[in-house]
Amino acid sequence: MFRRMLLSVLVRQKKKLFLIALTVALGVSLATAMLNVMFDVGDKVNQELKAYGANLNIVPKNTALVSEMYQLDNSDNQQVMQYIKQDDLVKIKMIFWAYNIVDFAPYLNTQAMLNDKPITIVGTWFNKHLKIPTGDEVDTGMLAMKSWWTIEGNKMTDDNLQGVMVGESVAKQWNLKLGDSIEVTSILTKQKITLTVHNIFHSGGAEDSQLFVSLPIAQQLADKNGLVERVEVSALTTPENELARKAAQDPNSLSRTEWDTWYCTAYISSIAYQLEELMPDIRVKAIMQVADSEGSILQKTQLLMLLLTVLSLICSALAISNLVTANVIERSTEIGLLKALGATNSAVAMLILTEILIIALIGGILGYFIGLGFAQIIGHTVFGSFVEPKMIIVPLVLIMVALITFLGSLPALRIMMFLRPTDVLHGR
Repeated sequence: MFRRMLLSVLVRQKKKLFLIALTVALGVSLATAMLNVMFDVGDKVNQELKAYGANLNIVPKNTALVSEMYQLDNSDNQQVMQYIKQDDLVKIKMIFWAYNIVDFAPYLNTQAMLNDKPITIVGTWFNKHLKIPTGDEVDTGMLAMKSWWTIEGNKMTDDNLQGVMVGESVAKQWNLKLGDSIEVTSILTKQKITLTVHNIFHSGGAEDSQLFVSLPIAQQLADKNGLVERVEVSALTTPENELARKAAQDPNSLSRTEWDTWYCTAYISSIAYQLEELMPDIRVKAIMQVADSEGSILQKTQLLMLLLTVLSLICSALAISNLVTANVIERSTEIGLLKALGATNSAVAMLILTEILIIALIGGILGYFIGLGFAQIIGHTVFGSFVEPKMIIVPLVLIMVALITFLGSLPALRIMMFLRPTDVLHGR
């Protein structure tokens, strides 16, 4: 009997039930899209922020200790300068969080004379292809990390040992153009070398007054074969919390459980620790302005997504409340007859909730797949990449459907409970 009554209602009330299903579908679709983006937004936001520079700086350990002890500036105190072995740089991609290391680039500065004026020449990797002992191969370098630079000319390559990237200020000072030749003389070794202007770039910083060459050329001019001064690293990190800050001050103060949690989470401090663990002769300094900004932006973005999800569910519940209430009022004579024949409030409420849940479930399934489409539109429009569907969203959708259906039905159920058969059957 219950099933026959249920099927009869679904057939007779199909227009109003369709509106309920559509309301649920719209609410669930927006919630599904927001939740999928929220769970996937961490890496997406971090990837976007990586375009604005490194968040880790690797320097030689002895240089860092001496500089901090005497408050020296390494650029002005060459007597305390130490170096990092170039061959050790592959270890950066061998730590536990190797796949979180997006890019890294070494640098070696040397002083030279250009037209009787001193100038800084910086050697680096532009786009270096590396073979890691683990069997992986990666492409890394400065150009990927300085994507905001405006560069005139074709991209510089590491095998271009005669080319030079000229800063905008230098190019204006000496009226240099692409293809021009310049002769520089090393202040340290007195060696002369002729370079061809391959690029003119604008960085908006101190780099505009410098020359960038392939790392072997700078090593030759500085007589530092196989050595680099520092390495900039761009890593995907998890926002810092109390545990990460405690570990950054003293990792030995952590309990075993805290240690395992910290070490196996991509905090900027744990990545720095693992780099120092694998390369004992270096010191890793976190650029906290970048790391803190990443954490703050990520948390605010996720909070925004969560608020939109909650608001969409509230709006759906309110809409369902109006639709179900109207449905109950329209069927008041039928409900009054059921009560007159002996149906209890709980039985009638079960009938109403069951039919609404069935329709809401259909709308929820439809809304889930529509939401996946919305998530991809957001992913490609905002981040330019695919948003991976998360399986955890499926049970969340079921919970959302049940929640908004139950909350939206409460006003209608209250009206049904106080409905008296004698009133409705007599037309009052």
